[in-house]
Amino acid sequence: MLVEPRLKLREMFDAAVSAASPLLRVPAFLPSPPKGRTVVVGAGKASALMAKAVEDNWTGPLGGLVVTRDGHNVHCDRIEIVEASHPVPDTRGLRAAERIRALVDGLGRDDLVLALVSGGGSSLLTLPAPGLRRPCICGDARDVGFVGTTARRCPKALATESDSRRFNCTSVKARQRIC
Repeated sequence: MLVEPRLKLREMFDAAVSAASPLLRVPAFLPSPPKGRTVVVGAGKASALMAKAVEDNWTGPLGGLVVTRDGHNVHCDRIEIVEASHPVPDTRGLRAAERIRALVDGLGRDDLVLALVSGGGSSLLTLPAPGLRRPCICGDARDVGFVGTTARRCPKALATESDSRRFNCTSVKARQRIC
C-alpha cells in the first residue's frame, strides 16, 4: 500500500516535534538538588513546558518565575508562569525581568538557579543594562521600544533588531553555563 507523501511527511514532522518535547528532554539534564534553595527562572516560548518538566521531576523544594509568550502558559504549582508579548517586548516582560533579577539577587554558594531559556527569551526579558535608558512605555504594549541606547516608538524596528544586539544591551545574563 502506497502512503500519500504529504501524509507521511506530516507524520514524520509530528514525530520529530514530539521527540523534542521539553517534557521528555529536560528531566535527563536536571542536576541533583543543592544544599540550599533551588530557584527556577526562564524565558522563551518553550520555557513554560520546561518549567513543568522541572517541577514534575524535581524531588526537593522549588520555586521561581518563568516568562513565556502569550498563549504558551502551562499550569505549574511551584513555579509561577507569566505571559508577555513576543516578538515586540511589552511592560509585562519588563516587569517579569525585574522580578526574575530580584529572585536571584542574594543567592549564595549553596543555592542553585536553573535557567530555562528558549527561543524568544531575549524579547521576553527586556531589562536594559545599567547606564542604558529604560524602555519607552507609552500605555499600549505595542508602543514599547528599546534598542541599544535609544528609546523609540517603532515596534517594527524593534522586532527586526538582531538578538545579539538585544543581548548586549540587557542586564539579564548568565554567569555560568553547566550544560
